Amino acid sequence: MMFAQLGVSMPVFWLGILLMYVFRVELRWVPSIGRGEALPLALWAALTGSPQVLLTALGHLAMPALTLGLANAAVISRLVRASMLEVLSSDFVRTARAKGMRRGRVVYRHALRTQCCRSSHDRLAFGALLSGAVLTEGIFGWPGLGQLAVNAISQRDIPLVQGVILTFALVFAVVNLAVDLLYCVIDPRVRLG
Repeated sequence: MMFAQLGVSMPVFWLGILLMYVFRVELRWVPSIGRGEALPLALWAALTGSPQVLLTALGHLAMPALTLGLANAAVISRLVRASMLEVLSSDFVRTARAKGMRRGRVVYRHALRTQCCRSSHDRLAFGALLSGAVLTEGIFGWPGLGQLAVNAISQRDIPLVQGVILTFALVFAVVNLAVDLLYCVIDPRVRLG
């Protein structure tokens, strides 16, 4: 829970700068800024005999992915823990334990499956990733929709700003629809109405 508390209280831009300092300045493991080669091209280069291109592309991807992922992982872990504590004290979990099921099977097969459909944060987590991407792209020098939006706002290019916002909204809606459909697969009690 200490990791989760640190992740919740640390802003994305500060976490990005901290990761850049540790992994680039101190350890010199990964490149600090820039996108490098596009991942599909790097994968093709690795398949044709140049794996160093793929490793460089993954190095450019590591810190932005960690920056975005750690902040959301902290919030989700706190919410899952609180919800799991509530689910583990419910009647069907006690019944499964009384039938003689092992604790691990009860937790993973019954409680976790039920809990994942109860949390509403996972729907909003993708929106947080989209908004955090704007800051992360700026910190790590990645050209993307976030940087495009920032540049369009600074140049007062209203149609481009509207296009970027519409793109973000459509992606967010499609992801939420996919999550709703996936809930029906995970928890059979949830039906599309």
